[in-house]
Amino acid sequence: MTRILTRQDVAAVLDLDDCITAVEEVFRSYGQGRIGPPQSMGIHAEAGGFHIKAAMTEVFATKINANFPQNPQRHGLPTIQGVIVLFDPDRGTLRAILDSTLITTLRTAAATAVAATYLARPEAKTVTIVGCGIQGRAHLEALLRVRPITRAHAFDTLAGNAERFAAEMGGRLGIEVLESRSLDDAVAGSDIVVACTPARTPILQLHHLREGMFIAGVGADNPEKNELAAALLQHSLVVPDILDQAATMGDLYHAITSGLMTREDIHGELGEVVCGRVAGRTREDESFIFDSTGTALQDVATASIALARSVERGVGLEVALM
Repeated sequence: MTRILTRQDVAAVLDLDDCITAVEEVFRSYGQGRIGPPQSMGIHAEAGGFHIKAAMTEVFATKINANFPQNPQRHGLPTIQGVIVLFDPDRGTLRAILDSTLITTLRTAAATAVAATYLARPEAKTVTIVGCGIQGRAHLEALLRVRPITRAHAFDTLAGNAERFAAEMGGRLGIEVLESRSLDDAVAGSDIVVACTPARTPILQLHHLREGMFIAGVGADNPEKNELAAALLQHSLVVPDILDQAATMGDLYHAITSGLMTREDIHGELGEVVCGRVAGRTREDESFIFDSTGTALQDVATASIALARSVERGVGLEVALM
């Protein structure tokens, strides 16, 4: 039998804390060499693109996501839509089909929270969120799990987005959340900066960098996207989620193609930092960039929890597809 989980089903059995724990553990296992490398491919469409990502732990997972940034404005639909398919790796049996939307949101924010645990200053209290959509909301909530955040600046190029974000998230999280009309001013007063936009030209530049800062570039998940200037990466300690992937589609890709960096210039992969093979932050003045391109390691880890919990609680629909 194959279990089918809707977005509502996934929300009933999975939360952000689960995802942070699962993502940290899967990166640790990857860094230790106990899990093989994930695979990915992308196909562009006129208004967006399709991403296919696969990895295997105790189960084999493939995620197929459609990413169409203009969906909310044009069609009233989510930017991200898709499914995660889980197989038994011993028999090839199709175990589950899960809506991927919430899992993608949570596991992406969870990866940034894990990176911040090792790379952001322990006393970091102020964050700037660049891009006030679903990912921005999830990232602010996730960062509060790992750092003592008391103030957030919200910046967005779309009118009204930052204002709505500030009103909603301040009330929900009980911290000061301010709409910022000046990116320079917001970043200048922040310990942590998260960029989660579909930008195709860099938003954050070298002049935004301060000693001790932690920056997460989350939006560049294909070669056409670029949020962080190459010079910004060149003057920081860069930690990609997966080097092979970031070097072909992330902000690191643009730094490499510009000639300012090579693959050998990175500080280390996130998995290497989590498992202790590469040091995380050791000094107050170190500036780190987490280049997050999103991997199937995160998907398989979080989807596995959702499946196990759904079986325990009788959530979802079981069908015979064969």
